[in-house]
Amino acid sequence: MSLRLSTLPNGLRVVTEHMPGLLSASVGVWVCAGGRHEKAEQNGVAHFLEHMAFKGTRKRNARRIAEEIEDVGGYINAYTSREMTAYYARVLTADVGLAMDVIADIVLNPVFNSKDIEVERHVILQEIGQALDTPDDIIFDWLHEVSYPDQPFGRTILGPEERVANFSRADLKGFVRAHYGPDKMIVSAAGGVDHDQLVALATEIFGGLKPAGNGLIAPAAFSGGERREIKDLEQVHFALNFEAPGYRDADVYTAQVYATAMGGGMSSRLFQKIREERGLCYSIFAQSGAYEDTGQITVYAGTSIDEIAALTELSVVEIKRAADDMTEAEVSRARAQLKAGLVMGLESPSNRAERNARLLSIWGRVPDVAEAVQKIDDVTATGVRDYAARLTSAQTAVALYGPVGKAPGLEEIRQGLAA
Repeated sequence: MSLRLSTLPNGLRVVTEHMPGLLSASVGVWVCAGGRHEKAEQNGVAHFLEHMAFKGTRKRNARRIAEEIEDVGGYINAYTSREMTAYYARVLTADVGLAMDVIADIVLNPVFNSKDIEVERHVILQEIGQALDTPDDIIFDWLHEVSYPDQPFGRTILGPEERVANFSRADLKGFVRAHYGPDKMIVSAAGGVDHDQLVALATEIFGGLKPAGNGLIAPAAFSGGERREIKDLEQVHFALNFEAPGYRDADVYTAQVYATAMGGGMSSRLFQKIREERGLCYSIFAQSGAYEDTGQITVYAGTSIDEIAALTELSVVEIKRAADDMTEAEVSRARAQLKAGLVMGLESPSNRAERNARLLSIWGRVPDVAEAVQKIDDVTATGVRDYAARLTSAQTAVALYGPVGKAPGLEEIRQGLAA
């Protein structure tokens, strides 16, 4: 693998990773602007803007955008997260220039036609409705909101219906002016890609743009809380959140190993104790999520109204017990799972391009994969037990959805952790 980084005079960064033997490449533009960059009255506009990029530009209508990429056998897509918006394509190596031209066009030249805005508004409202009808999807939005209340980082990416229903062309253009400058963009590509060719293309396309400026974002502050939504469902959906390290925290790898050991697979503690031994649920897992300046350890399960109290109590018991008896075998298995997941995932050029853009936005450099593997290997059983002990007094949040009348609340959970 050969990773190279160049920065244009206006701040645009171009990062490539050549992957020998590949005849295709993933290429895209990652904009360092997402949900957490929105003001309260803008909540959902970053996601709306991502949708509108595919509706037409000064050179291409929506059909032509799709056809130009699919005519050469490629695909194009986009996503919005809390910290970034990405526009990317996967094509054969010979078509990288075409993909870069199409992506740059939809990012820099959207027309925001009034009719298209109304069509896409309806699509997004349908997307919001679908999320509300998917309990094991919407519960994580609610959990995030109560973990980071009354701040940009805690708001949903889709935005509330009442905001989306009223966004105008001016709202979209205003967000672009504020955040879509070259100093907030990263052109990232991986696979069969030539760095010098991509830098030349980026210079031609983006070189004349003026920087947007260094807009500050509000730091994320995990304070925790509880949300209970009563609905006549078959199951109670339960999601528990703990404050955890962000990417810049040295403990981020310890948190990942801990979460994997607790609920990262069928051999994990929560799965074995709660599903296999007690049969209290069909689905249960734990995961670690990291952002630029914060992170979360999340436990999720779905169970019946009669089992939710027992499931919650046993989850708390296992979370506490990990501080005393997490074994070297469990930690070794979790390390192996994390390393394998990392390495296997990076056999995809799309995943590599995304990783390089993401880490470059946080650290200003792209750590080698071997560096990440070594940091995972450096996590010890003692370190995981120490982390588990600290977690029992960390800030906590809980979200419950369904027939939640018998479900223990946040105070009961906190008391159980402190006992």
